[in-house]
Amino acid sequence: MRMLFTRHPNSVGETYFEHFGVAMGFAGTLLAAAAICAVHAVLPFAFEKTASRMIADLYQRTGPGRVRNPMPSGVNDGAATENA
Repeated sequence: MRMLFTRHPNSVGETYFEHFGVAMGFAGTLLAAAAICAVHAVLPFAFEKTASRMIADLYQRTGPGRVRNPMPSGVNDGAATENA
């Protein structure tokens, strides 16, 4: 059961709580981008590129070519690494 919560975080070189923090940060950024998009829908002159820049930044942190954190020493649960 524990492996369900640790396999993916370990595969990206994070502990469960580190991954939790990163994922919650992403969620906060996505919520802010959604709110900015809603304002932009009503006021097209406002925030013309703000949300797209936020999304591009998130993509840079997760997309192909990013540098993954090395696996923490002593962590090897036998899980295969993800293919980007």
